Amino acid sequence: MSGVLWIEQAVTSFIASAAFGLIFNAPRQMLPQCGVVGMVGWLLYRSCAEMGLEAIPSTLIAVIIVAVISQLFAKLYKTPIIVFSVAGIIPLVPGGIAYDAMRRVVENDYDVAVQLGVKAFMISGTIAIGLVLSEVVNQTIRRMERL
Repeated sequence: MSGVLWIEQAVTSFIASAAFGLIFNAPRQMLPQCGVVGMVGWLLYRSCAEMGLEAIPSTLIAVIIVAVISQLFAKLYKTPIIVFSVAGIIPLVPGGIAYDAMRRVVENDYDVAVQLGVKAFMISGTIAIGLVLSEVVNQTIRRMERL
């Protein structure tokens, strides 16, 4: 991908994440941080995809990093983690794939619709698993620090 495309991807993912932060009533002073979290996650996802990784492992890597950055920002800005993690995962949500699956159902192309639907479901599950996995690791580290 060329440098101009990377800049376009960065800017649009930043705006999308910050805008969703606004929609989800994140504090206004945290909107730039919400945008940064989403932008980093999306650029990491795109980087993994460019290196030849499939969508599911790329999503898992990106979501784990989004969750880690969200945890760091939550501590740094004394704000609930959900403010950053929800806005940060928005670019990774497979809405386009789910739309294509439904469109294929309407067009009676059921074989492709099922494949796309399963892919959207698996990516959605990967997002959930990545967020949970990151939180488990964070809790484990906190417990080890107390000992």
